Amino acid sequence: MSGVGPVEPGEGTHVRDASFAPRSRRGPLERCFEQHRRAVLGALLTSAALAGSGYLYATRPRPEPPPPPPYPSQVTAIAYLNPQVTGVGTDPRSFSFDVGMTMEYGPPVTVTRISQPYAGLSVTSSPRTPFRTRTGSPRKITITVRVTECGKVPRNAGLPFLDVTLRNTHAIEDHSFILGSRYAQDLSRALQVACSNDFR
Repeated sequence: MSGVGPVEPGEGTHVRDASFAPRSRRGPLERCFEQHRRAVLGALLTSAALAGSGYLYATRPRPEPPPPPPYPSQVTAIAYLNPQVTGVGTDPRSFSFDVGMTMEYGPPVTVTRISQPYAGLSVTSSPRTPFRTRTGSPRKITITVRVTECGKVPRNAGLPFLDVTLRNTHAIEDHSFILGSRYAQDLSRALQVACSNDFR
């Protein structure tokens, strides 16, 4: 045999007419079973998809928590500015000076208390405590030191400091700020004027 063409039926074979192919007949029971099978299969697929997405959600990478705010003493600086000019008739036992308070970053810091280490001195401030300072908003604070008992103050304040209580959302801290040699000299001079009779 050679040539190209459709394959012809051999001897004793014949082509069946498709229109006479037997159809499967399903009764109501078979159709109900088929619908139930499809519903169960759909429910299983939905459950598998939900379980997979739940697993993916539970195992997703967690974002890093934000760092805690800094301690207030780490971001707060206090610098001695200058002594106040005192006029005639002012209390010779008082000495006022200005300091500048700045914050580098972080949440606002509240100053709840200002004091100093000598028992014979009292301290007040303007603004009065408590007061708050923020990043980018430096504050000028006027501090007045008053001699209450000359016998309990040093003749020369070698390295005086201010005790300041600071508070922010992270912590409350007592911190000592050393204001430098110029403050020590001005304070020693003021103490000598205030207690000149007692120091002789």
